[in-house]
Amino acid sequence: MSIPPAQQVPTLNIANVLTVVRILLVPFFIWFLLLDESADDGSGGLFRWLAVAVFAVAIYTDKLDGDLARSRGLITDFGKIADPIADKLLIGAALILLSILGELWWWVTIVTLVRELGITVLRFAVIRYGVMPASRGGKLKTVIQTFAIFLYLLPLAGLVGEWYNWLAVAVMLAAVAVTVVTGLDYIVQAIRLRRSARASGQPGDPTS
Repeated sequence: MSIPPAQQVPTLNIANVLTVVRILLVPFFIWFLLLDESADDGSGGLFRWLAVAVFAVAIYTDKLDGDLARSRGLITDFGKIADPIADKLLIGAALILLSILGELWWWVTIVTLVRELGITVLRFAVIRYGVMPASRGGKLKTVIQTFAIFLYLLPLAGLVGEWYNWLAVAVMLAAVAVTVVTGLDYIVQAIRLRRSARASGQPGDPTS
């Protein structure tokens, strides 16, 4: 019995629906974080904790949709593109808001966003040659970024001590380093993908 081709996998499936849900959660995360009025002891107000909860749910959908896509064979080109875009929207919103609130250096946000937006544009620029799925390094980058943002979002410094802030800074700097390195790796992938398309005379290549 032959295996159905990948293009027959329906775009409307549970994995892609979860990806779209993650995108829809971003406005709620932004709204809650901007509405928050932290307590005097630095423990954070109700909306801060709601923002943390929404962020946690959104990140969980990232793991869940990936697991479902792989286990049920629901991997689609839409998912390969939409999933990293959903991650970038959530991560980008969190970094920008933390910088606006004065809790994170702007240079960290700028470096990260330039990398993320640049790689997104690059993905679309080479899509005629093929889709660049998220690499292992890219997934590691997302994990470290997520952990760093969680540390910044959780209003625990006033409760557990100043060491918590130093931990958050250290993890965020590690996230920036991995972000830059994996960005360079994606550029190399794009170059190889284009060269491979040109060598095979792929119709999408202008030289074919």
